[in-house]
Amino acid sequence: MHLPCRGRLKLLLASVTTVFLLTWLYLLAGNLETDRSLLLPPCLGETSEPALLESRLRQVEEENRQIRLQLGQSRASVAAQPPLPDGNYGNQQWGASADTGPEDVESTAEERGNHSDCPRSPTVEKCELIHVACVCAGHNASRDVVTLVKSILFHRRNPLHFHFITDTVANQILSTLFQSWMVPSVQVSFYDADELKSEVSWIPNKHYSGIYGLLKLTLTRALPPDLTKVIVLDTDITFATDIAELWAIFRKFTEKQVIGLVENQSDWYLGNLWKNHKPWPALGRGFNTGVILLYLERLRLIGWEQMWRLTAERELMSMLSTSLADQDIFNAFIKQNPVLVHQLPCFWNVQLSDHTRSEQCYTEVSDLKVIHWNSPKKLRVKNKHVEFFRNLYLTFLEYDGNLLRRELFGCPSQASPEGLGLQEALEELDEDDQCYDFRRERITVHRVHLYFLQYEDTPLLEDTPPGDDNDITLVAQLSMDRLQMLEAICKHWEGPISLALYLSDAEAQQFLRYAQASEVLKGRTNVGYHIVYKEGQFYPVNLLRNVALRNANTPYVFLADVDFLPMYGLYDYLRKAVVQLDMAHTRKALVVPAFETLRYRLSFPKSKAELLSMLDMGTLYTFRYHVWTKGHAPTDYAKWRTATTPYRVEWEADFEPYVVVRRDCPEYDQRFVGFGWNKVAHIMELDAQEYELMVLPNAFIIHMPHAPSFDISKFRSSPAYRSCLTTLKEDFHQAMSRKYGSAALKYLTAQRNI
Repeated sequence: MHLPCRGRLKLLLASVTTVFLLTWLYLLAGNLETDRSLLLPPCLGETSEPALLESRLRQVEEENRQIRLQLGQSRASVAAQPPLPDGNYGNQQWGASADTGPEDVESTAEERGNHSDCPRSPTVEKCELIHVACVCAGHNASRDVVTLVKSILFHRRNPLHFHFITDTVANQILSTLFQSWMVPSVQVSFYDADELKSEVSWIPNKHYSGIYGLLKLTLTRALPPDLTKVIVLDTDITFATDIAELWAIFRKFTEKQVIGLVENQSDWYLGNLWKNHKPWPALGRGFNTGVILLYLERLRLIGWEQMWRLTAERELMSMLSTSLADQDIFNAFIKQNPVLVHQLPCFWNVQLSDHTRSEQCYTEVSDLKVIHWNSPKKLRVKNKHVEFFRNLYLTFLEYDGNLLRRELFGCPSQASPEGLGLQEALEELDEDDQCYDFRRERITVHRVHLYFLQYEDTPLLEDTPPGDDNDITLVAQLSMDRLQMLEAICKHWEGPISLALYLSDAEAQQFLRYAQASEVLKGRTNVGYHIVYKEGQFYPVNLLRNVALRNANTPYVFLADVDFLPMYGLYDYLRKAVVQLDMAHTRKALVVPAFETLRYRLSFPKSKAELLSMLDMGTLYTFRYHVWTKGHAPTDYAKWRTATTPYRVEWEADFEPYVVVRRDCPEYDQRFVGFGWNKVAHIMELDAQEYELMVLPNAFIIHMPHAPSFDISKFRSSPAYRSCLTTLKEDFHQAMSRKYGSAALKYLTAQRNI
């Protein structure tokens, strides 16, 4: 009778001993996190004690199996690698890190079974503000930043604060972009890179990023002193997950850790890439600085600025210069202070440069967190899965940024003054108004990306000095269907050009590829391409003109349309006319007579005499003489045929010439969208401000044929469209009367007499 009891007692003692030993081994391995102690969570209190014991035993056994697997992988990896120099410690294995725990790997069956009963607490507080910093300089890096930001916004669930250290170019581009993007729960701050350059300019750097590649070292000084933590990213990063997951890793830092980094996935710091290859000192393979977690508060306390400077000074005595910019200095610092670094799992920085071990960072698509295009080859890098990565990158590159203007539920954001003004304007509109869509378009805020391509304000003509007081920019706007005109215009106009392009995100990338493949456009760095992203049903023609006008950088502008080709030599001719007519001290608008051809292939006239001959033969016509005579009749083409000096003409109703004016001229009225009255209203305002209309006797432009636009087709086919245009004209006349008083009566009278 006692034997069965004695057997059960032995079994119980064996079970307890097994649990004790396994628990002791688990603690000894160092992988039992403080927040995962053997104390049972409160939510499991209702479960029976045997079931709890059995569940915990299985969990401990599984965790120990993972530990043994990781240790085995580590030994195999160490055996395959060359011995590390004295003082180095082996970096953690690719698939595991200090952050790999139950929350980072697939759940066991038991964990999945318990998930609904004991939900995992969020790693980042709801509505917690996440700070992201980035160094950005120039036109190309600004484009890269937009793709990076799109990938972050797509996945994010938390408010964000972007901190950009920029040069003047990137500041102008990104500040305009974010102001017009108006993404809820996103703050943006800018810091002048020029004020930080002196901190690192003494460091010789061979990296293609130049001095900007060193500025991440200065972030404790550059960023606000009350900012405690920040995620620092390179511009060539793409996120495949919520950035809050990365932010949560700050909570896993020990008290001494101040920097979070991913191990470098190339052999650079091993020093075996070529004969006599001597990299900067690093721990094992070193760390990559494309993704950094900076605990700014702790860095300031340990004297980071002085520490990295001393490290750089010491190493430069033998290394002479950096090869990988800030990354070399970070690694030399970490080698001397290994306790300060927290190693991130490598899927937080999958480095797609040639000859890296990036493929060991993932086995499934779901493993990917952050992709880093850190090769100068970018999308042309060699990688077994590069097509997948490229497609992921292109998805965000062409993703409609308007769709990212979504509110974060449960995280109220404070509206900007611009946002409040827009909301008030929307509330004033009557949705039952027949012309509601037209009025709505006027207050629509379009995203604007200035200087989409490289731009340098340098003259092409030898006799045009930089900052010429008589220089002139051709200003125009276009959409994708007029893209073929760009090369011809660049051949006809040597001076600066400011173009506003109305494109979708995907079309903007098509344009980029077109421009980069064109030998003509590649050779013109004095053309400013400003992307206005599509939104709404109308073509915002006057908004586009205003964007191009505001971003002209010369004292004078030639207000043209992209489907007109200037005569050869017009740029030089207009610069001389500006001086002769003393436009610097008078209000004048120089009229350039417009002609047109119906032939797609035209032998372009080289002089006024040739043009008159073609006009007489019927090869050319005065512009729109057969459909809209009033638009250009006041130019007085009969007088122009024999004129040798500029002559003045008077304003008449519906006059819409192409003119050269000072850059500070009135802007176009943005109530006019699509087709109709968009230039007429502008010339009317020039006249109201007492501009003299002077026709140039030896200048001309020729309109090239093309298919009719969608908006002119709507105007011709829709009575409602024409009715709303009439309503907008009346609104404009009332606005002119309020602005110019009795002087504006002549415009209303002239319109009624038509």
